[in-house]
Amino acid sequence: MNEEILQYLWNFKKFRSFNFISTNGKGIEILEFGEWNKNSGPDFLFAKIKIDNIIFAGNIEIHTKASDWFFHNHSGNPEFGNLILHAVYINDCDIPELENQDIPTLELRKYIDETLIQKHQNLRGEHFFIPCENLFDIDKIPLFFEEEVLLKKLSFKSELLELSLKKNQNNYEAVLFQNLTYTFGLKVNAEIFLQMAECLDFTVIQKIKQNPIQLEALFFGICGFLESPQDEMMKIWKREFDFLKVKFNLSEFHIHPKFSKLRPPNFPTIRLSQLANLYHSQPNLFSKLLEVKNIADLSRIFETIKAAEYWNSHFNFGKISTVVNEKYLSQDFIDLIIINCILPMKYYYHKNHNPEIVDDIFDFYRQLKPERNSVLDGWKKLGMTFENALQTQAFLYQYKLFCTQKKCLNCGIGFQLLNNA
Repeated sequence: MNEEILQYLWNFKKFRSFNFISTNGKGIEILEFGEWNKNSGPDFLFAKIKIDNIIFAGNIEIHTKASDWFFHNHSGNPEFGNLILHAVYINDCDIPELENQDIPTLELRKYIDETLIQKHQNLRGEHFFIPCENLFDIDKIPLFFEEEVLLKKLSFKSELLELSLKKNQNNYEAVLFQNLTYTFGLKVNAEIFLQMAECLDFTVIQKIKQNPIQLEALFFGICGFLESPQDEMMKIWKREFDFLKVKFNLSEFHIHPKFSKLRPPNFPTIRLSQLANLYHSQPNLFSKLLEVKNIADLSRIFETIKAAEYWNSHFNFGKISTVVNEKYLSQDFIDLIIINCILPMKYYYHKNHNPEIVDDIFDFYRQLKPERNSVLDGWKKLGMTFENALQTQAFLYQYKLFCTQKKCLNCGIGFQLLNNA
């Protein structure tokens, strides 16, 4: 038994009975099992349960043993502050912290068919990357497939950008800031960074961009990093943030970026400092990005961006690192920014203002090297080769939009394969 199988069973509701009883004898009705969270924090988010005719909304944590709560260092972690249920396979100990908050524990083993567990253990690894894996044939890929799929992705992103532009009173610079902040957060902190960007009036960024220390202080302060200064630089940031709070009447809004599952160069501390440096050194950034005619010039805008000097010897606050170096944006990260933020915004703008040059956006993608990740590795095992980012973006979106949803009849490749099978 392991936690991954338990999460699978919970996500797909594979139980012999749903008449759940907590370890203290109370009936638990699961109204919504929640969304499976693959990042740090509780395993299932946005769940709902009912106990004694009272509905509780929040998150659910799942463990093989109740004692894993201690081994995983969840005690006192603010990410688990909105927990409504602790579901475990074996309740091997009490958790006083949860009992004091009246958070129930549900022991799952009597609700699970053991033969089902054995089946899933036997099937681990016996899965298909895509539903049509046994039929897949490179020769059946339609002409202009990559361009058509990338166009679908850009059109979808354009819809999101249009909504964002309306919320920001047609301020393209503000929309760019929000999308860049999202991209700097990477997968783990993207939504959290976006919350930070959206809670800020962009005019504040514009007014203090000449002062990089204030920009950093603003970002770090909103993230709650400055509440207990550990060194002199943190005291400076805190002093500046306290000043900015009063000057701009900033609301008391704190977010909590995550560090787990991230390599140190991707820590939110480093990324926020680099973001501050970007907006300090590149005024009127959106206008400048629109003027760029090739990838080389676009990359050069970001090549000089680095974290502040403090971060040469730090990855986190108050902890001196044995590795000392200047923390510039890597070329891979610059490519990520261009692919996921800059080019979709250039496409959206030109689609509305200069539609005759929209096709040039495809050339930007062709100038970028192909991306690398596990999904693309799966395509490569089926015989695909990638020469540029236009191709990798197309096949990544194809996998997300069609393959994982098993929408084979709506898929250009799937339609060809099924009609020739």
